[in-house]
This record gives sequence, C-alpha cells and structure tokens, in this order.
Amino acid sequence: MIECIEATTLPPPRGHYSHAVSHGGLVYISGQLPVAADGSVLAKSSFDDQARQAVGNLLAIAQAAGCGPADLLKVTVYIVGIGNWPRFNAIYAEFMGEARPARAVVPVPELHDGCLVEIEAIAAEPAAQAKD
Repeated sequence: MIECIEATTLPPPRGHYSHAVSHGGLVYISGQLPVAADGSVLAKSSFDDQARQAVGNLLAIAQAAGCGPADLLKVTVYIVGIGNWPRFNAIYAEFMGEARPARAVVPVPELHDGCLVEIEAIAAEPAAQAKD
C-alpha cells in the first residue's frame, strides 16, 4: 500500500505531488526547496539560509513520517554553483549529527524559482527497521 505523507508544519506542495510517500518500508521524500512555513520562497536569501531551510524542510517531512536523520538511507542534493559545496556540507553536518546516509551532490545550472539548493531523500521507516 502506498501512503502519502504531508508535513503539517510546511506549506502544501505547489505541484501535483506529496511531500513524501511510503511503501514497502521506505519513505521517499520529494525534493525540497528553501520555502518557509508561510510559503515564501527564500531565493533572494543567502546560500546558507537557503540550505538551512531546505534541509530543515526535508527533516520536517521525515519527522512527519516518523523518521529522523538516523533513518535516512540516501540523500541527493542539487546545488547551483559547485563552489557552494563546502558551505552546504558544513550546514548539512550540523543538521545530521552522527547520521551519515549515502549522498550525492549534483551541481546544476539553475533550480525552480531561482533557488540555489534542493534536497531529496529516501528513508527507512522505523517500523520496518524493527522487523529486520
């Protein structure tokens, strides 16, 4: 069974998708741009502020699915400007703590709304982990 997951602390998705879906013990978290809880896009904010917002959004959705950083299996990050990689890595480490999921950082020429970062992930549902 496929279950749609919506984080009530975030604005609803602006497109035809869910914040996340779960199936078969996995949670697939949609790409998160730096969008604040009030729906405003932080495209004019600094890279650091955008990265913090996008990672925070991702973790809010993970939490809505009953997951935390330790449950993340694979994270994909899209950043405009590979020169932003060191800053992103430092901010990401702050949020993830000891968790070290597999990760790819993909430089891209541009993102929706002029944002500088987007992040998506796959997590293991804690209930599924307990069955292993």
